[in-house]
Amino acid sequence: MDSESLKIFRVVAAELSVTQAAARLGRAPSNVTTRIQQLEAEVGVELFVRTGKRMSMSTAGERFLGYAQRWLALEEEARHVVTGGVDGGVLRMGSMESTAASRLPALLAAYHVGHPRTRLDVKTGTSRSLLEQVHGGRLDCAFVALPPAFDAAGLHDMGLSAKTMWREELLLLLPASESAAHRVADVRTRSLAAFTQGCTYRTIAEDRLAVGDSTEWKVQEMGSYHAMIACVAAGACVTILPRSVLDLAKVPPGLTTLPAGHANTCLVWRTEYDVPAFRNLLRLLKKK
Repeated sequence: MDSESLKIFRVVAAELSVTQAAARLGRAPSNVTTRIQQLEAEVGVELFVRTGKRMSMSTAGERFLGYAQRWLALEEEARHVVTGGVDGGVLRMGSMESTAASRLPALLAAYHVGHPRTRLDVKTGTSRSLLEQVHGGRLDCAFVALPPAFDAAGLHDMGLSAKTMWREELLLLLPASESAAHRVADVRTRSLAAFTQGCTYRTIAEDRLAVGDSTEWKVQEMGSYHAMIACVAAGACVTILPRSVLDLAKVPPGLTTLPAGHANTCLVWRTEYDVPAFRNLLRLLKKK
């Protein structure tokens, strides 16, 4: 099993098309097909299900993809370490949407200026999913808000280390119809716009609003703060967000806010992870 075959498999898995994968790789489709067939023969299972001209991942293929990605990442990491960072390497970074919007642009721009040969791969998600991906080796580090019940022991059990980077002021954003609300108990709207389960801010909002204690509350899951703010402006719901994000957003006049506490944004990484690209990030963060 060689890394070139795994790279081809990874692209085919992303495209679910031999023709499109071949175009991305600059190879003939017949060559891509042969390499996939050889890989399947080597692992002893079908990695893809072929139905006519359509292709999908098999269950075995989906499982194998995670191992292939970790294998290739480890290969890159090894090369990066033994060369002392000369090749630049790759840093796979995760981030909450809020941090990506308000904190990362300036940070990553400064990193690129100082280390232009390092490729930064950034992926956003909920804090819980990012923690799992760092733990599983699919990400090298991530900016997350640790769940309220999560402590140092929980991180240690996962083999993770963490460092607090920023303290965020959280706010409940309310529609104009809630202008008379001066405390959470005054809020009459019974719909919360939030990210999917696993978002720490959502957990904090549900706790502040006692969502779990009432059958009246509904949670509308959305994929961006822009959508949440628009929903609040329409008078349909309330939402929670950091002030750093609110300051960047074009919030319609008439919307009000209530304090919702604070949450720390932490950088988490696998305790044993120590490569030049990551050390460069830590040095840059110390200057911020």
